[in-house]
Amino acid sequence: MAGRLKQPTGRYAGKSADERQAERRRRFLDAGLQLFGDSPGFRATTVAALSEAAGLSTRQFYEEFRTLEDVLSALHLQVNDWAEQAATAALTDAAGLPLAERATAVFHAYAANVTGDPRRIRITFTEIIGVSPRMDRQRLSRRARWIDFICAEATAAAERGEAEARNYRLAATAFIGSVNGLLHDWTAGWVDATLDQVVDELVRLLMAILRPANRSPHDT
Repeated sequence: MAGRLKQPTGRYAGKSADERQAERRRRFLDAGLQLFGDSPGFRATTVAALSEAAGLSTRQFYEEFRTLEDVLSALHLQVNDWAEQAATAALTDAAGLPLAERATAVFHAYAANVTGDPRRIRITFTEIIGVSPRMDRQRLSRRARWIDFICAEATAAAERGEAEARNYRLAATAFIGSVNGLLHDWTAGWVDATLDQVVDELVRLLMAILRPANRSPHDT
């Protein structure tokens, strides 16, 4: 019985086998971002159409992925990684600023990253919904990372005396739902506001959640 063919390990056109594989994967993901995030959408895309958009063959597709859902999964994780990196970088840059200013900087960075490319927000909030139990678990898992992010910053703020010392998980879960819903509706054109106004409203919501118990709503 013939053994499985080994992947070539030499260099071709100045690139190693690993480099060529990474490039193929990137081309498939770029094509997925366009087709899933714009037109015709994930459910109407075929392997043949994706491969053609990537300028590669269906054989090469199956060397990188098992199904189109694998491409959607990778894109969803990538889009969330980009947004998380933007938020984390903004948090680092805003270190030492008052809580409200830090929150504003973080959410401006997050919102700008997610909404800057309509294809990203469609994949994050629309195309992944209802695809499969696996995608539902992944979506909830990534949401949990954002909840952890909020909880960690709330705890740090409490230790500095800027926020009430309490368990923030339930409040953070509700807040992340508000972030996702408001940004989705704003992107869809259902919210008559600028992105700055949307971010400012989210910051007000967060500050109301974090406000120390002994501080009145009129305190700044």
